[in-house]
Amino acid sequence: MALGRIWVLAYRDLWRNPRRSQLTMLAVALGLALLMVMNGFIAGILEESLQNSIRLNTGHVQVRAAGYNEEELSLRGSELLAEPEALAARAAALPGVRAAAPVLWAGAIAATPVDSARLRLYGIDTASPIYEPIRSAMVAGEFLSADDRGGILIGDRLAASLGAGGGERVALTVVDADGRALEGIFTVRGTFATGIPSYDDAAVLMPLARAQAFTNSPRRASAVIVVLHRRADTAAVAAALGGPGLAVYTWEDLNRLLLDTMQTGMAFYMILDAIVILVVAVILANTLLMSVFERIREMGILSALGMKGRQVMQMFLLEATLLGLAGLLLGALIGAAAVGYLAVVGIPIGAAAAVGGSGVAISTSVHARFVPGTFAALAAAMLGIILVAALYPAWYAARLEPVEALRM
Repeated sequence: MALGRIWVLAYRDLWRNPRRSQLTMLAVALGLALLMVMNGFIAGILEESLQNSIRLNTGHVQVRAAGYNEEELSLRGSELLAEPEALAARAAALPGVRAAAPVLWAGAIAATPVDSARLRLYGIDTASPIYEPIRSAMVAGEFLSADDRGGILIGDRLAASLGAGGGERVALTVVDADGRALEGIFTVRGTFATGIPSYDDAAVLMPLARAQAFTNSPRRASAVIVVLHRRADTAAVAAALGGPGLAVYTWEDLNRLLLDTMQTGMAFYMILDAIVILVVAVILANTLLMSVFERIREMGILSALGMKGRQVMQMFLLEATLLGLAGLLLGALIGAAAVGYLAVVGIPIGAAAAVGGSGVAISTSVHARFVPGTFAALAAAMLGIILVAALYPAWYAARLEPVEALRM
């Protein structure tokens, strides 16, 4: 029997019980759609967290003094960059660099009559495009100017906890390289809301020159942050910025915690993917097996008329292929629509959940992301497992003896 004829038989057999075939296709479709949403969300969370961390904290490349330890936020002169402006200018001149600027970090305690909080002080180049995300996130007051000697910016969540809105005064205390506590009174010029609780709760910004004077670190910086036009240029820029006494870090080095955490989480998601695919495969295999039992006498007649066992097996595998492809097409449409909607609208997870990812720049609302390669791989894996699961019903039908089948 020609293969084309077997295709016709397989297609007609599917619609002998249309409700069962439709429910099976729906199961395949919903399975693929669920996988697309799950994997789209994990990809979206990873990409959003990376982008948030890069634009608000790490940049694509950082240059530090070789002995600097970020965990300690050291202010010792030997661990800070001595000529950060010159290094930033050299970085800014490299191809592919969008902006480069020095930054001074220090651990600080902010206090008001209402409350106190431990936070990180950022001394920033207020004119640098690197801080455009903060400028665009201002919700009250105004951004800092380079010559502001008494102003700071804080996150709106931190302002609320300290009871210090725009125009209020806040006492800041830092410990310099010699172990001396240095205190100053600053005025809140404005507040910002980036949507990243781990940043909005624990960051205070002031002009770089004022931060250097306040921490007794004249003309020094903790790092030079470099932001690129394309992430693919990271390795080339990092290689060009190396030098004696300098340590160069890429965005991968600086976000190692996030990348390792997500890599571990991906193993869990792969298990969930496998479970969903296996459930769908079992449903389809059950559908085919029921079809075999209902058509045993028909199989006997076809075999008696000369249809070979391998052709019977081909017919049932073609039925599985048709069910699988129809279900996958419908599932791809449903999944793409769901991912598209969630990529725009997102799902709010609340500040408490976002803060729970300590060290990870998670927003209060997470969005899905299209990852066509992953979606195609999931669809191919599901079709492959479906065909493997269909082998047993097809083999069972192919081995039926005509005489025995006609007696049933």
